[in-house]
Amino acid sequence: MATYLPPFRNQSPYLPFGEQRTGRFYGKDILSVKQFNRSDLEYIFGVAHEMREMVERIGTFDLLKGKILANLFYEPSTRTSSSFTSAMERLGGSVIPINEVRYSSVAKGESLPDTVRTLECYADVIVLRHPEIGASALAAQYARKPIINAGDGVGEHPTQALLDLFTIVGELNHVDGLTVTMLGDLKYGRTVHSLARLLSLYDVRLNYVSPEILKMPSEIIAELDEKGIVQKEYTSLESVLPYTDVLYVTRVQKERFENQDEYESVKGAYVITPAIMQDAKDRMIVMHPLPRVGEISLEFDQDPRAAYFRQMEYGLYVRMALLAMVLGRA
Repeated sequence: MATYLPPFRNQSPYLPFGEQRTGRFYGKDILSVKQFNRSDLEYIFGVAHEMREMVERIGTFDLLKGKILANLFYEPSTRTSSSFTSAMERLGGSVIPINEVRYSSVAKGESLPDTVRTLECYADVIVLRHPEIGASALAAQYARKPIINAGDGVGEHPTQALLDLFTIVGELNHVDGLTVTMLGDLKYGRTVHSLARLLSLYDVRLNYVSPEILKMPSEIIAELDEKGIVQKEYTSLESVLPYTDVLYVTRVQKERFENQDEYESVKGAYVITPAIMQDAKDRMIVMHPLPRVGEISLEFDQDPRAAYFRQMEYGLYVRMALLAMVLGRA
């Protein structure tokens, strides 16, 4: 059985908290993983590591005192919304929560640009989740304040991809040379779309395991092919599990299906159990963006390779880093 390795202990020499930085993300939007290179990721993860140390030592601090975040969510969210709220409050800032847009002016027919321009009169940064691809980019065209994409339809979820990669680094200490297997709903899963693109900055091997109707979109496969990333598609997990370093599990998203019969036909296609994981490496991790709806059994939660709740904690530090960076305090 794998031994849990405390994340980021005795690793890269990150700069001490508070040291002057370049401010390369000050005032910038966070819209897509395509905007990052490896140098950017090292910078973001360095700041996130500092945030973790500060939270462990102090809990909360006043780095963003006087700053206000508007959380604008057009879709339901537990983890992302509460993660950004916690991140802002731990940094000493305040939050305007708008998690039920049906109770706002949006329900009266207000356009997204108008909603964003209204909120930026009150807030310094806006976190946006929207059901339509490209909504965050549209909002950014009209906003004077930074927009952070918290998920746009089946498109991207860049902050999730950043925390996912931060988790991999924290748990396994490196990315180059890893085999990452993505399992489940790869068609509608915006988390795997963003993570695959981010992983293409590294020397990795990607396995896609899904039912035929939920395969990874061909445009993403073509995009990574151009970068020379080794990718293979499967319908069964058994053949690739023994060689997998990171198993990234996704739920089949009922809300994305127009045909409910199709959903019923694939919803239980893969279930991770202790018995199945006997064929996996001792030193590997299982990740999941959550929520889960049965694709990982509760019995597996006690396995040290089950990293999905630690993954949520990593997300707090990454989002703290992003807020500090775009507001010029990192």
